[in-house]
Amino acid sequence: MKSIVIAAHLLTAVAMAHAAGSVTLTGTIGSRAILIVNGAPPKTVAVGESFQGVKLVSLQSEQAVVELEGKRVNLRMDTPVSIGGGGGSGGGGNRIVLPADSRGHFMTQGTINGRAVTFMLDTGATSIALSAADAQRIGLDYSKAQRVQMSTANGVTVGHRLRLQSVRVGDVEVYDIDAIVSPEPMPFVLLGNSFINRFSMRRDADQMVLEKRY
Repeated sequence: MKSIVIAAHLLTAVAMAHAAGSVTLTGTIGSRAILIVNGAPPKTVAVGESFQGVKLVSLQSEQAVVELEGKRVNLRMDTPVSIGGGGGSGGGGNRIVLPADSRGHFMTQGTINGRAVTFMLDTGATSIALSAADAQRIGLDYSKAQRVQMSTANGVTVGHRLRLQSVRVGDVEVYDIDAIVSPEPMPFVLLGNSFINRFSMRRDADQMVLEKRY
């Protein structure tokens, strides 16, 4: 009976985990987890072992904790997870999991118009916000964009509002996103509500989970 259940889990997960950048817990055999990573064939992994860069940290009943690029994520049975900053291809994913860092911030690598940036999730920001230096680095021409007044720690300044062709985190990509370019230096790009509003969002322990709206 157990083998039939595991087989059913495998068939379900193979269909669900076709997108790159995803990790799925699809079953357990004793103290080993059955993982599907980036659509590859299922692999049994023991605690402490790694498969395709994903390390199994712990396993309990129908839940597991895995680590990728220093980020820990909780997995639930047969629920594909796109780990923020996991790269991937195709952009067809619909779920982002962002672990909190030591300061409680939700940071991730991603891309704007295909160029790499570092994001920080900021629910207080109206839109995606990036510095003029980052805009220039990734090739954004904002010189003819709409000029807008911005309030900063140094007073009122003038920024530029424009639309981004695409914004991507892990294997999740969204298009035509409002953004503001600020003349003020910024250590990272704020992932604000023009992006967040495309998702439902919930806090799960020390993780923020975003699921794409349809």
